[in-house]
Amino acid sequence: MPDQSTHPATSAPRRILVTSALPYANGAIHLGHLVEYIQTDIWVRFQRSRSHQVVYVCADDTHGTPIMLRAEKEGITPEALIDRVWHEHTRDFSGFGVSFDHYYSTHSPENRELSERIYQGLKANGLIEIRRIEQMYDPVKEMFLPDRFIKGECPKCGAQDQYGDSCESCGATYGPTDLKNPRSVVSGSAPVRKESDHHFFKLSDPRCSSFLRQWAITDNRLQPEAANKLKEWLGDAESGSDEGGLSDWDISRDAPYFGFEIPSAPGKYFYVWLDAPIGYYASLKKYCADRGLSFDEFTAPESKVEQYHFIGKDILYFHTLFWPAMLKFSGFRTPTNVFAHGFLTVDGAKMSKSRGTFITAQSYLDQKLNPEWLRYYFAAKLNGTMEDLDLNLTDFIARINSDLVGKYVNIASRSAGFITKRFNGELDAAALVDQQHPMHQAIMKAAPEIASAYEGRDTARVVREATALMDLINGYVDSEKPWEIAKQAQDNPALMPRLHQVCTQALRAFSQLTILLGPILPMTAERVAREVFGLERPLAWSDLAQPPISRVAGFSHLMTRVDREGIDALIAANRESLG
Repeated sequence: MPDQSTHPATSAPRRILVTSALPYANGAIHLGHLVEYIQTDIWVRFQRSRSHQVVYVCADDTHGTPIMLRAEKEGITPEALIDRVWHEHTRDFSGFGVSFDHYYSTHSPENRELSERIYQGLKANGLIEIRRIEQMYDPVKEMFLPDRFIKGECPKCGAQDQYGDSCESCGATYGPTDLKNPRSVVSGSAPVRKESDHHFFKLSDPRCSSFLRQWAITDNRLQPEAANKLKEWLGDAESGSDEGGLSDWDISRDAPYFGFEIPSAPGKYFYVWLDAPIGYYASLKKYCADRGLSFDEFTAPESKVEQYHFIGKDILYFHTLFWPAMLKFSGFRTPTNVFAHGFLTVDGAKMSKSRGTFITAQSYLDQKLNPEWLRYYFAAKLNGTMEDLDLNLTDFIARINSDLVGKYVNIASRSAGFITKRFNGELDAAALVDQQHPMHQAIMKAAPEIASAYEGRDTARVVREATALMDLINGYVDSEKPWEIAKQAQDNPALMPRLHQVCTQALRAFSQLTILLGPILPMTAERVAREVFGLERPLAWSDLAQPPISRVAGFSHLMTRVDREGIDALIAANRESLG
């Protein structure tokens, strides 16, 4: 099957299921998270603007030991904790204009049902095996310890205070039983070795390897960087050997554990990473049930609905190996594509609580900073690859003030007043339908290129094309000088039609530019349609050739400048609250 990541601009209406990775219900949404949700939302809004049928679902990832222990520490139930965090997360996403069709929780009856169904399907296909393994056990808390809840000395370099799965000092990976002088992070006691029966998904089965090679590599489902990584994980396909390839996956955890108990296995729970991606389908199932839609039309093997997952590159393994294999061998359709993005740094360094650059979504909103500033800046940096991106705060201030305030909004502010004051708000009818105007033709020529860039998630290119149009439109206003025409028209009324025409051309171009930037700046685009042009509906991509505008209803300041003081206050607020 060919790569579905770029569709022709004239493609017929499509049905599309889109997901973003599920945020863990153990902390606040921060700017690093928002890279993904903003990227996905821009893509979704672009598809909707072109009249495609899109369902965008997500959910909180709610299970696992960290949730259980945090709830215990706070003296509340895990259910109370995840309910509170769900409200915090949905508040933050709403504040940044992320337009989920349904946002759910993995701790739901739909997810339990689907997790059991997928598990039973894998079991029926001979892909589940129970093995006895040795683990580290906390004798004080009476619980088996996840790798990250064990610390000790690295067995390779001797570095102190290293986790049970890898050393941050020398980079070595190992098992928790290899640590020297291990201790439980939960109780501080020395863990002991204890055996337990665990359930494994046999990813090493040749059927899985063969399917994944076909799905990911032959069918071209992934970005080149991700495909290369998958080839490493799959082993040497050229020789026909899977040596050094895929390992079986431990999908169970022992009580006490917050999650779903495995059917017919008392005291055994599905590992959080087993039921987390199934949460995509659980959210979709709830969405379909609430609207009387067919869940099977989206998820059956023969489904014609496109399915795209947006993720960070750190969870590529789960989404390009485990997830498609789980779906394939339990009777569901597999993803059309998985799109991965890179990590976020701030001022060239990893986000830091001590420096105040580990910035939460809510703190950004609390400082009254415009969320669309961040949407635009991230869009200007994202190019559809797995490259990391940097939020340079000085560049952030300069780019927003230059592009959005100095160029985009400036077009309307330089033209709208003349229309309202001199022409009772009415635009020039002839100018609105002038298809030969060079500025109109330039916009229509750029539109397919911008559409292609949106489709390929190359929003950096969208921004480059859009700013070039901003320069073109502002150059037109600069050359025509409507302020001088207005002044001269006081003595020479014959110049009034020229003033009307120039300002109308600028405002038509502004409305077209708003359509092109609408997926990135949805709140501003809505205000432009409603407040500037008095429209009762948003501007759509189909309006580009002939925007449905006829008058200027009014003009209020659409966007303020970023000031350094506001950014410094944001850093200080995060340093104080998180340091």
